[in-house]
Amino acid sequence: MEPLEIAKKVRDRYPSEFIEAYEHRSQVGIVVKKDRIVEILRWLHDDPALQMNHLADLCGVDYLNKKKVRFEVVYNLYSIPQRHRLRVRAQVPENDCQINSVTEIWMGANWHERECFDLFGITFNNHPDLRRVLLPDEWEGHPLRKDYPLDGGGKRWSGYEEVVEKSKKLREYDFYGLYQDPTKKAGQKDARE
Repeated sequence: MEPLEIAKKVRDRYPSEFIEAYEHRSQVGIVVKKDRIVEILRWLHDDPALQMNHLADLCGVDYLNKKKVRFEVVYNLYSIPQRHRLRVRAQVPENDCQINSVTEIWMGANWHERECFDLFGITFNNHPDLRRVLLPDEWEGHPLRKDYPLDGGGKRWSGYEEVVEKSKKLREYDFYGLYQDPTKKAGQKDARE
């Protein structure tokens, strides 16, 4: 089945949740409201004609200056038996920055949702273990938000100095010469040479 046909089927089945369908560079996507996302994705997964049984990716997007809805959660779906794909974008407003988890459909969504929570601050309701996955627990803020300061707000998390010291000690094991000392002048030999 062609992806535009799948988009039409979603629109016909969920007209009140469907916002738009689009095609860009031979990739078809749909934009939906977030409230019934689990139901929509379950149907795409379970319908015998669609069989979207593989969640290829899940990520967040921040449209900082967009008027109505700032965030989206993007689900890239693929059907292994049918060999078709569809991108589903669920809108998540800034003032209600949460969406339901899809781990009951695809267990692989677990870590993707944790990463999205960690970096964008989007909460996934009913997630089995929603906590930071990349950043330390005491980290403040969400670094992939477009309004997050480039310098991290001038603060360093409590383990920063420890990580810097460990990285310096580990440089002595750079057997392949991949580490380039930024303080060394061009042509100057390294002490290990």
